[in-house]
Amino acid sequence: MSHASQTSGPVQALALSDATRARFAREAAKYPAEQAQSAVMACLSIVQQENGYVSVEAEQAIAEFLGMPVMAVHEVTTFYNMYNQRPVGKFKLNVCTNLPCQLRDGYKALHHLEQKLGVSMGETTADGLFTLQQSECLGACADSPVMLDNDRHMCSFMSNDKLDQLIDGLRAAEGKA
Repeated sequence: MSHASQTSGPVQALALSDATRARFAREAAKYPAEQAQSAVMACLSIVQQENGYVSVEAEQAIAEFLGMPVMAVHEVTTFYNMYNQRPVGKFKLNVCTNLPCQLRDGYKALHHLEQKLGVSMGETTADGLFTLQQSECLGACADSPVMLDNDRHMCSFMSNDKLDQLIDGLRAAEGKA
């Protein structure tokens, strides 16, 4: 079920700050005026940087700003794994479970993390540190099992030992070891 179907009645757009509007405008200015909607991905990224996720209200605000249908914004939000549609932990861990990674222990890595973190795939730990997700191909099949930390840091050859080191290191850095 999508966020759009979870709401009842019309959605009120998120009130955008002047700074956010200025950032949106800078991104939209990179395109001809009639193609401003090409900035949708950049605007989604800006909202996520500021709020940690892209709410239905934020999708509405982006649609209004760029002059495009809300559903078109929602389609982009839901198509790409990098946009969080609900609050996530400080560390979002995406484990590749596409076929090449499955054949090289991708599911084993996912299940190990479920055990280590005490959550199922798609959930966030009680302390708010970790959200565990599966993802489609991360483009590093030869390095599998692979995972992406916070949509930016690729982790390759993730054996159980390397997964333990990563989680323990992140917890220690947060003072929650």
